[in-house]
Amino acid sequence: MRVGVITFPGTLDDVDAQRAVRYADGEAVPLWHGDHDLKGVDAVVVPGGFSYGDYLRCGAIARFAPVMQEVIEAANKGMPVLGICNGFQILAEAHLLPGALTRNHKLHFVCRDQWLKVENNTTAWTGRYDLNAEILVPLKSGEGGYQADEDTLKELEDDQRVVFRYVGDNPNGSRNNIAGITNARGNVVGLMPHPEHAIDALTGPTDDGLGVFLSLLDTVVNA
Repeated sequence: MRVGVITFPGTLDDVDAQRAVRYADGEAVPLWHGDHDLKGVDAVVVPGGFSYGDYLRCGAIARFAPVMQEVIEAANKGMPVLGICNGFQILAEAHLLPGALTRNHKLHFVCRDQWLKVENNTTAWTGRYDLNAEILVPLKSGEGGYQADEDTLKELEDDQRVVFRYVGDNPNGSRNNIAGITNARGNVVGLMPHPEHAIDALTGPTDDGLGVFLSLLDTVVNA
């Protein structure tokens, strides 16, 4: 399993994402924002951080990076793509996922360990989880409030495209407590919390996030 991990100017969590890929027995392939080639990878992770300094809107500039043109084309053909935090914002800006991420409702940066409920275990990134399982992973974002119009929310709920939902207090004002969603095909997933920071109980609150990357391993092997 070869998984590309993109680095933009301002990316912070690319090394952590690469480490998570290796924990799942994959090969992490660094991809630069200016690349025009995905280097034959089986999947792509768009990691967290502050791409291009979060100028204009979070992810608004990164969406036009050369590498993202390749990611959009590959995702539309079925390649698994995961967007974490800023990566989720980039995928929304690229219209690979619907909706938008806005300032947290209390206008504060939130950094805490967060419980999530697994609402969909049929995507390329969630097959290792039991449906309705609760997992604990870190959350760290200032613009993590998921917003969408009523028709989009209804479509996401009706089609079971909400992948993760916040448990307990809503940390950022996301509509319907949504923490992560998928596209209709199930190969593209975006979430605000950070599973790559919860792959080893020695360095994270749990190892619950490792299931995301092991799920991808299953997807690639069974393809």
